[in-house]
Amino acid sequence: MAGQIITVAQQKGGSGKTTIAVNLAVALRSRGHSVALVDTDPQGSMGRWFMERSEHYAEDEALDFSTSSAWGASYESEKLKKRFDYVIIDTPPKIDSDLRPALRVADLVIVPVASSHVDLWATEGVLDLARREKAPVLIVLNRTKAGTRLGAEIAEKCAELGAEIAATQLANRVAYAETLGQGLGAAEKPKATPARVEIEALTDEILAKR
Repeated sequence: MAGQIITVAQQKGGSGKTTIAVNLAVALRSRGHSVALVDTDPQGSMGRWFMERSEHYAEDEALDFSTSSAWGASYESEKLKKRFDYVIIDTPPKIDSDLRPALRVADLVIVPVASSHVDLWATEGVLDLARREKAPVLIVLNRTKAGTRLGAEIAEKCAELGAEIAATQLANRVAYAETLGQGLGAAEKPKATPARVEIEALTDEILAKR
């Protein structure tokens, strides 16, 4: 069976695309799945993460990394899904024709939305482009603060956009930023239990869609 392609996309920078992509990869790998990461963002944050990871762990043939141009994302990911259970594409913070190849091949598009109206406004463009490419979308509320009126309002507005919203929300936790710089997933950091619970729950939701 061919692998599944997951594209992580959001127009606004700093929304947590790379954080979600690498934590999902680590969670899937921990469950025995092979995972290929494809970085189409010129900023290269995912590549830096992978380099740091290589210093902490022995080489793992079931966790692969490659870079690609935005237009080459479809070719690269289609090739990789023949060898890996999951291919996760990290995209640059923009919405234009360059993003279409990564959306077109996606079995699922994950759209991180932080607790701000600016992030919410940026989401509309992603959803519109994903609909044109007939790509299924899952909005993930990221960097949330429990019990805040703003968080509740953002969740309500996301629902009005007509896209599915993950039941799991990722809180604004230091563990996510710390582990990203160390080449780790938050679930791999001792005592990062709340982050581990969140990532595992989100992974459960995504696996249930296969």
